[in-house]
Order: sequence, then structure tokens, then C-alpha cells
Amino acid sequence: MKLQESIPFINKKLHEFRFLQDIFWFAVIIYGFHLLWWKGGLDHFLSRYASFDDLQEFIAHQVFLPASWIVSHVLGYTIQTFNNTIDITGHGYVAVEKSCSGLKQMYEWVALMILFPGPWKHKLWFIPGGIIIIHLENILRIVILSVAVVHWPAQWNFIHMWIMRPFYYVVIFFLWLIWVEKIKGKRQMSGEKNI
Repeated sequence: MKLQESIPFINKKLHEFRFLQDIFWFAVIIYGFHLLWWKGGLDHFLSRYASFDDLQEFIAHQVFLPASWIVSHVLGYTIQTFNNTIDITGHGYVAVEKSCSGLKQMYEWVALMILFPGPWKHKLWFIPGGIIIIHLENILRIVILSVAVVHWPAQWNFIHMWIMRPFYYVVIFFLWLIWVEKIKGKRQMSGEKNI
């Protein structure tokens, strides 16, 4: 029997330290790939290819369609739509541009999950599941920004830049937390190797 298994206090402290290491690596990976996208020129490099722009436009449109439906049919706002723009009559508009597609956050999520340890048989379903959740969060983000246009137009820029953009990373962090605590961690405790 190992010493750490025989003394619960040591085992608990090792687990806490391991979790702090995991948080450190989460931050390094997310921020590193953020810098690679903007400062490293990945976005500029990929934008040379028409298929990349088409993909961003396609995903942005897939955000726009359900968001505009929710704004109109669920919230009951009178809107007009054109070119991925939700024009809320008498209040303002929210344009879902290609940079609003969430593709960057999806890329960061995939990079995080590829680089972070864990069993591949679970990554194969957890990565696409995370992409879907990030996409749904983006739809919710556009709906909330539409509500902000109506109720808090003076704070729209603040809500957009300092609440809704960081919210992406809150969602990614909680997805990663589920991975570490419920999926990856459970497998390690049961003795299964992370391949």
C-alpha cells in the first residue's frame, strides 16, 4: 500500500495540488491558443482561404437564425432581419458578423481537449458535445445582447465586451471542470489508463 493511500490527509492535499496544476494548464492552453489566434496570425492566415470565411459565415448564420427566432417568437420583440442582423424596431440592432460565429472559442475548446490528458474514447464524444454547448451559449449570448439593446442601450457595449465575451470562457471552464472532475478524474481513480 502506498503512503498517500494510507493517509487520507496527504491524499487530499495531493488531489488539491493536482487540481491547481490542472487550472494552471487550463489557463496556459486557453490563453496560448488565444494569442496564437490573434497575435500569432492564425486568424489572418486562415482568412486567406475562402473556405474559412465561408465556414465562419455559415456558423454565424446558424447562430443568427435561432437567435432571431427566439427574439421574435419567445421574447415577442418586433424585428426585421437582414444580412444576419436583428433590427429591433424602435430600439437598435444586433449584427451577427463572422467574428461572432464562436469559431475561435470552438477552436480553443478543441485544442484544450486534445492537449489535456484523458481517455480518447471519452474525448471523441465530449469534444463535439462541448462544441454544441458553446454554439448554444453563443445563441443565448445574441439573445441577451438583443435584450440589452431594448432595455439597457447605454450599457450595450459594456455588456457585449465585459460580460458576454468573457461568458464564453466561463462556459468553457465549466465544461473543462466536468471533464476533470467527472470524466477524466473518475477514470483515473478507478485505475483505467488515460490513453
